[in-house]
Amino acid sequence: MIDRQRISTTYSYGIVSLALVTLAACGGGGNSFNGAPPGGAGSDWTQGVFLDASTFAAHCASPRSGIDPFTGQPFLDIQGTATDENNFLRSHSNNTYLWYNEITDRDPGLFATLPYFDLLVTEATTASGQLKDKFHFTIPSDEFFELSQSGITVGYGALWVFLSGGLPGEVVVGFTEPNSAATAAGLARGAQVLIADGVDLATVPTQADFDIAVAALFPSQAGLAIDFTVRDLDGTQRDITMTTASVTSTPVPKVNTIPTATGNVGYMQFNDHIATAESGLIDAVNQLSATGITDLVVDLRYNGGGFLDIASEFAYMIAGPIPTAGMIFETLVFNDKHPVTDPVTGQALIPTPFHTTTLGFDVAPGQALPTLGLSRVFVLTGPNTCSASESIMNSLEGVNVEVIQIGSTTCGKPYGFYPAENCGTTYFTIQFSGENNKGFGDYTDGFSPTNQTGVVGTIVPGCSVADDFSHALGDPLESRLAAALLYRDGQPCPAASGIAPPGAFKTSAGSDLAAVDGIAPKSVWHQNRIMRR
Repeated sequence: MIDRQRISTTYSYGIVSLALVTLAACGGGGNSFNGAPPGGAGSDWTQGVFLDASTFAAHCASPRSGIDPFTGQPFLDIQGTATDENNFLRSHSNNTYLWYNEITDRDPGLFATLPYFDLLVTEATTASGQLKDKFHFTIPSDEFFELSQSGITVGYGALWVFLSGGLPGEVVVGFTEPNSAATAAGLARGAQVLIADGVDLATVPTQADFDIAVAALFPSQAGLAIDFTVRDLDGTQRDITMTTASVTSTPVPKVNTIPTATGNVGYMQFNDHIATAESGLIDAVNQLSATGITDLVVDLRYNGGGFLDIASEFAYMIAGPIPTAGMIFETLVFNDKHPVTDPVTGQALIPTPFHTTTLGFDVAPGQALPTLGLSRVFVLTGPNTCSASESIMNSLEGVNVEVIQIGSTTCGKPYGFYPAENCGTTYFTIQFSGENNKGFGDYTDGFSPTNQTGVVGTIVPGCSVADDFSHALGDPLESRLAAALLYRDGQPCPAASGIAPPGAFKTSAGSDLAAVDGIAPKSVWHQNRIMRR
């Protein structure tokens, strides 16, 4: 029996022990599973027989009216049932899921829709003992539209990082968005949240307190004034009030040129592969090109992914035309039902190239992309570096651009999805894996720098350096960036991740902020490799 953690909200609380819902996925069926509709009436289901998903599409238990933001046309929903919605998911999964033949076929009439979707997965594990599919999720369609197009979420504009993996535990600020409630309150990287809406985060004594703390840290409604007690890096403890609001992500918030004795080094903080990243990356590359950089450090430590085409554009901008001409950025591999045709678009499977022109995300399509023409790139990584970000690393290595990894092991997600929207929910089920120009894509345990200890994934040249919350991102003294600059000049790696320099700042509970990694819950959309139809 496998306990599967279900991500059932906008934020992936499951990975930090927050708002965890566990389903016992151990075979069988019927009403033994959570979420069965009253009466458990079942359906005319025949095991192993599947109609086309289009037969059930837009047959909704609660049809919508108005304009579909994805298409700009009226919704096509008609009256249906939860069983119709489940049949859509069952047929869609049987056709497109990468491991469709490992799904236990269960009666769609015996389950509510979200619990049923949770069961449409493989129960197999990898060699390391992890679930083979730990990336199955849903998101309300209106939220997905806002996230994918503009990065809009409700919150304070602070990325919370859980140093101990969840609550109770230590929560610090990873970064803040410009012009947000967090920046107005003076929060900066490394500040620790001690109390959230009256709940001591170090103890969280009851379930009710837990629920209050989660709602305070990850609000779902704008306009709420929430009280916090925080401890700044200088040790000052203070009370602040922040009002929840719609926050627009800035995907490329920081771009610097660092002068060194051996040439200018560019630094770029890249947080999200959302549509507005297209113009942000172009502006960043133009800015760095004008300063004559000879090396580039890309900070992907909190970049969980997004649009794969954005990753392709950026990889081309790093490498330029010489190593990428005629080469493959990524080849998509679907299940064995679809060896030559994309099952979602119906088009012939053609490898994704290194895109040389804009694709129209937020810049007019067909514009030539600027390039840096670098033969190597330094990448700052951590456990929150995922999916499309890992594609950048893998694709560049595939065309012999040297990738030097400074940080810790990435999340290990060589898989991707097409969003499947139906009846107000957008579903993400793994449909393909991605391989680089050399045919490599097996990094399910992530990428690890050379001297990484503990669980190690695919080895990449570089240094194991834990996250450093005692310095701002982009500060040449920040541990990961400092290690990259030293490595560039031929200096050896510092001691492997977990060893801090003397006198490093500690949180009130004793964690060394210059020698920690943490989990940074972000929207589940921001932790994926997403294909456009």
